[in-house]
Amino acid sequence: MRTFAVVTLVAVIAAITVSLNALASDTVGQPAPALVVQELNGQPFDLSADRGKVVIVNFWATWCSPCRKEMPALDAFYKRYHSDGLEMIGISADSKHDRSDVKEVAQSLSYPVAMLNDAETNDFGDPDDLPTTWVIGRDGIVRAEFTPDKILVTAKSLDDVVVPLLGKSGASKSGG
Repeated sequence: MRTFAVVTLVAVIAAITVSLNALASDTVGQPAPALVVQELNGQPFDLSADRGKVVIVNFWATWCSPCRKEMPALDAFYKRYHSDGLEMIGISADSKHDRSDVKEVAQSLSYPVAMLNDAETNDFGDPDDLPTTWVIGRDGIVRAEFTPDKILVTAKSLDDVVVPLLGKSGASKSGG
């Protein structure tokens, strides 16, 4: 009887582990979810229109200190590689009444910013964690997900993950 209980427990743990691993990797390796949102500057952003470019989609909030901490690395990376086919959008999860705070932060960034509640279509869904950053390859496939509990956004992690997708060695432009 004891052996049966142990075998059953091991089977249940294995099934839960497989399910959790499947959930964690559901989006990576799959076609990018649809995302259509109006940027703060009034320009439309449609992820599907950026097919053929590498796109970084960063979900963040003004009150999220890890979000704010990674923004300089994202901004520097965008400035460095935008001319090589990199697009980026920051999607603020702040509430509508915090729009002025979001606009203030956005003024210091080179990449476009939008608000999650302005999304016409957001098949990424509401982020479970902030910050959450998705990397979409030129082929429209999600290639990576950065979250605080998995991979942090840093200059090095962006170089390691995104630069190969751009078809660059990274050495000539990385600069810091």
